[in-house]
Amino acid sequence: MNTSSTSRYRLGISSLQRTLLLFVVLPLVLFTALGIRFGLGQASQFQEKRLKNDLELIGRAISIPVGTALDKGDMHAVELALGSVFVLGEVYGASVFDVAGNRIASAGITETDLSGTTIPDRIRTTGEGQEAFSRVAGRSLFSHFLPLFDAAGQIQGLIQITRRASDFGHALQQLTIIAWLVWGSFSLVILAGVLLGHYGGVGRHVDKLLEHMQRVAGGELSHRAALDGPSEVANLARGLNRMLDSIEQAHRDLDEHRAAETQLVARLKDNEKMVAIGSMARGIAHELGAPLSVIDGRARRLERSGSLDPQQLRNVEGIRSQVGRLTRTVRQLLDYCRPAATQPRELTPALLIEGVIEAIRPELEAAERQLQTRIPAELPAFCGDAGRLELALLNLVRNALQASTSQIGIAAEADAAWLTIRVTDDGPGLPPEHDLPTLLEPFFTTKSPGEGTGLGLAIVQAVAEEHGGRLELVNSAGGGCEARLQLPLTGIAEEATA
Repeated sequence: MNTSSTSRYRLGISSLQRTLLLFVVLPLVLFTALGIRFGLGQASQFQEKRLKNDLELIGRAISIPVGTALDKGDMHAVELALGSVFVLGEVYGASVFDVAGNRIASAGITETDLSGTTIPDRIRTTGEGQEAFSRVAGRSLFSHFLPLFDAAGQIQGLIQITRRASDFGHALQQLTIIAWLVWGSFSLVILAGVLLGHYGGVGRHVDKLLEHMQRVAGGELSHRAALDGPSEVANLARGLNRMLDSIEQAHRDLDEHRAAETQLVARLKDNEKMVAIGSMARGIAHELGAPLSVIDGRARRLERSGSLDPQQLRNVEGIRSQVGRLTRTVRQLLDYCRPAATQPRELTPALLIEGVIEAIRPELEAAERQLQTRIPAELPAFCGDAGRLELALLNLVRNALQASTSQIGIAAEADAAWLTIRVTDDGPGLPPEHDLPTLLEPFFTTKSPGEGTGLGLAIVQAVAEEHGGRLELVNSAGGGCEARLQLPLTGIAEEATA
C-alpha cells in the first residue's frame, strides 16, 4: 500500500461506496422515479377527466337555452347562447347541428359538417353525449357533443363544445416539471446522505485503518491500530493488532532461535577445538610421562649415591623440582582429558574433605599458610565419585593456596537439596576484566607464564557437571576469592541405585 492508493481512496469513490450506490441508492431512486411516473399518469388521467367534465358541464349549461331558442326558431338567441361560453375562457368553439349533422350556428372554431361521421347516429341512438378528438384548421381539438331536445323531449339536434387538445398536456406540464425537480433534489439528497453517511460512519475509520497499515508497512512494527469506529472496523483493527503481535512474537522467537543457534555453533566449535586439543594433550602427556619418570628416578639415585658435592646436590634437587612440576602438569592434562566415567558410591563429606586436607598439607606447610576449616560432622551423606571429587577439591585448594597471602579456608554446609563446599583465600580476588565463563575456559590462566596450566578450574567445572552440580566464583566481602562447589544430595544417588 502506498500514498497514491490512499489518495485515490479519499478523492474517488471506493468499491464499498460503489456497492452502496449500486444496490441501495440506485434502486431507491428508480423506485421513486417509477412512483412519480405512476403518480403523474394518475394525475394526468384525473386532470383530463376533470377538464372533460368541465366541458360537459358547460355544454349542459347552454344546451337548455340553445334548445329552447332552436325550438322557437330564434337563431339570434342561439348565437348569443353560443357566444356566452367564451366568457369562461376554457372553450375554443361552440356549434349547433341538426339531427343530420348539418351545422346551423357556430362560434369559434368547430366542425363545419358532421353528416359524414357516426356522431349524429350515436347521439340519436343513445340519447347521450359523445366525445371525440379531431383536427380543424390545422389545430388538434377535443369536442364534446350533447343532444338538444325540443319541448316534446325529442332530439332536434346536437351541440358541440370544443377546446384545444394541447390544454390537456399544458395542464400537467408545470406539475410534471415540479415533480421531476423534486425527484432530482430527492435523489441528490439521498446520494449525498449515503456518501457522507458512509464516510462519517465507516469511511473515515477505514481511512485511519489504512493509515495504520501503511505505517506498519513502512517499518513501524510496534505500531498498533486504534480500536474505534463501528464494531466491524474495530474487529478488523483488533485482528490486525493480533496479527502484528503474532508476527512480532515470531520475530522474537526467531531472533532467540538464531542467537541460540549461534551460541550452539560457537560451543560446538569450541568443543571440537577442545577435543582436538585434548587428544593432542593426552598424547603428549602419555609421551612425556615415561621420560619424566626415568629422569626423576635417575636424579633420585644420584642424590642418594653420596658422591655429589653440595653444589651438585642443589642442581639435582633443582632438576627433580622441575620434573615434579612437569609431572603435575602432565597429571592435570590426563585428569582433564580422561573420559568422564564416574563410579558413584556413598560418601561422607567430612571424610572426603579431610582426605583432601591431608593430601595438600605438605604444600600448606611449604608455603607457610594457615588453614581454617568449618566442617560440621552431621553433614548428610551423598553419592559421588570420590576420586574425581578429591581431584576437584585439590585443584580448588591449590588455587586458593597460590592466590593467598597468609591463610585459606574450607567450609561446608547443606540444605535439603544441596551440599555446598566453600574454599576461600585472602588474596587479591577475581580479576575484574574477566568473567566466569572466561576463567573456566581450559588453558586460560591469570598466573605468570610457567606458574600454571589453566586447567585447574576447568577440571573442577567438568567434575561438577559430571555430578549434576555447579561451580561459582565470587569475591568475598572481606577480600579475596570464594569458590563454591555445589553438589546435589539426591540426583546422583538415585542414578547409583537405579
